[in-house]
Amino acid sequence: MQDTNTNLRVARASLGDLAFLFLRLGTTAFGGPAAHIAIMEDEVVRRRHWLSREKFLDLLGATNLIPGPNSTEMAIHIGYQEGGWPGLLVAGTCFILPAAVIVGALAWGYVKFGKLPEVAGVLYGVKPVIIVIVLQALSALSKTAIKSKLLIVVGACCVVLSFFRFNELWILVAAGATGVLVQVIGRMRRTHKSLISSITLGSILQMSASASASPLGLMPIFLFFLKVGSVLFGSGYVLLAFLRGDLVERWHWLTNSQLLDAIAVGQITPGPVFTTATFIGYVLAGTSGAVVATVGIFLPAFVFVAISGPLIPRIRQSQAASAFLDAVNVASLALMLFVTYELGRSALTDISTIILALVSALLLFRFRVNSTWLILLGAIVGLVLSLVSR
Repeated sequence: MQDTNTNLRVARASLGDLAFLFLRLGTTAFGGPAAHIAIMEDEVVRRRHWLSREKFLDLLGATNLIPGPNSTEMAIHIGYQEGGWPGLLVAGTCFILPAAVIVGALAWGYVKFGKLPEVAGVLYGVKPVIIVIVLQALSALSKTAIKSKLLIVVGACCVVLSFFRFNELWILVAAGATGVLVQVIGRMRRTHKSLISSITLGSILQMSASASASPLGLMPIFLFFLKVGSVLFGSGYVLLAFLRGDLVERWHWLTNSQLLDAIAVGQITPGPVFTTATFIGYVLAGTSGAVVATVGIFLPAFVFVAISGPLIPRIRQSQAASAFLDAVNVASLALMLFVTYELGRSALTDISTIILALVSALLLFRFRVNSTWLILLGAIVGLVLSLVSR
């Protein structure tokens, strides 16, 4: 399918443009990685025309193949595409910083007063809006990603595998390998020549950072979160199990209750879910702990994007690698669709949330209302409804 957005492009974004956009998203983008990516697509593809949908999909596919926080890595990728190395640093830092400050403030209140503020009403109204925003992005991106009937089959298989809880990374790798295999077989049939193609899949090693729980200093905190940022594939939604094994059961740095509160803060605040690390760092060692935990968990994302970003244009020049990336792009959208389904089950719980979702869909699809305003509207409606129901 032809991407109608491919050739539509305005002047390259300045560093100021990147800083303004990602500071705003870091302050207002609720909903987790899938929602953040949908909002970024709305801002940089549909509204600003900084990237074509095809380019955006390539960045999304590359992001899903490296460890770390997906939406943060997308922000860093976009910054690199628009502003080179300075853009990489500006976009990533500006997306992380507001969320880290907000989470740090909540952590201060948590340590001082022993509880979190009431946010159930805000989430009640925001979640249905998030579902609509993600569906809109999936609709737009799929028009570019689905280039053949084979990719439709690949995407459908990825959705099925997601329902059976297969690991996200292996779904992506299997989809990419299928794309390469079909491309190679097709070339063999066209040329009637023997081709030998070997693809070596490096094993993903789970690094272990040795950290002493006693005494608890800044370096053990930094090394632990550096490890998490270096090896955790997927998104912030899998943080709970990963953190619990080390922080609660092995080293006893946190209680179960503290860890659940930290995860909740990462979910209810805007920006990257990985700012859960900021909260945990503050609980463990105050402001200094919050800073080193935040730097530790996000630093690998900058490194991985810096390494992989320049390789994406070269990948497109290879037929086999391009077929791999096409299939990974479709698989990435399939994973987003499954996440949206899971979120939808918890978001659309009654007639009020269903109506809010339908109104949001009308405003977004028909009138092209900015997604940030829709999120704000959902938060206000949810807060009002929660106050009225008391």
